[in-house]
Amino acid sequence: MLREAGHEVTGSTRNEESASLIRDLGGEPVIVDMFDADAVKQAVTAARPEVVIHQLTSIPRAMNPKRIVEEFETNNRLRREGTRNLMDAAKAAGARRFVAQSFGQAYAPGGPGLRVETDPLNVEQGDIVRAIADLEQTVTQTEGIEGLALRYGFFYGPGSSYAADGAQADALRKRRFPIVGKGDGMHSFIHVDDAAAAAVRAMDQGSPGIYNVADDEPARVADWLPALAEAVGAPPPRRVPVFLAKWFGGEYGVYFMTRGQGISNEKAKRELALGLRYPSWRQGFREALG
Repeated sequence: MLREAGHEVTGSTRNEESASLIRDLGGEPVIVDMFDADAVKQAVTAARPEVVIHQLTSIPRAMNPKRIVEEFETNNRLRREGTRNLMDAAKAAGARRFVAQSFGQAYAPGGPGLRVETDPLNVEQGDIVRAIADLEQTVTQTEGIEGLALRYGFFYGPGSSYAADGAQADALRKRRFPIVGKGDGMHSFIHVDDAAAAAVRAMDQGSPGIYNVADDEPARVADWLPALAEAVGAPPPRRVPVFLAKWFGGEYGVYFMTRGQGISNEKAKRELALGLRYPSWRQGFREALG
């Protein structure tokens, strides 16, 4: 999308395989360890970017909900240390703007309605959310550069865990992804193409700050999970009580399934001119995952 918009692109990666992909897509690859501050600064200053887009994550393809704290340790470090290294390098290179991936399903529980950007994050939930807060602070409060943090909904589509060949689809086919309790947790989704398009728009549109980036239809687990199962050819999900889910899914898994908060995309639509190929996960699941 960046190349189609006429931009010169340098893409970072940790391995040669991904470097070949970046090259095939029309970008200039650079292999760099984001925990090596000097190497990051050297790579970014050599690229002389006008805008830095930070989509770095280190999330396992298939996660064990009971071990999510341990499995996110590297990702937490990347959100903190990696973000600081990349931001420092962006400033040293004279970049005008810094656009970073954040996560929109980390809001503290609140009253009825959708969560907006001024609502608090659920930092008491643990270090995963605190690392998100630290990333956003670095991005939006660093002087001398315009910082935008995009709080994405759950990704679905090619390459994501909610792809037809992703970990969630596999768990559904094995009947290991149940509806917990009444399935009242609210989730917001975004197709990966729409997520990427939002990052491209954020290069030139919107004032610095935080933006929820999701589709128009947050939904209860009890509504979207059966639709996902149907789209990927899996049997209908089982239903399990909360006490049993805590035993095999852990506190994090139960929280998302029962108390997750949907997010409003109104600010992104207004300030980033967010356009959606898939305005609803209903259409997206059916057309992109079937």
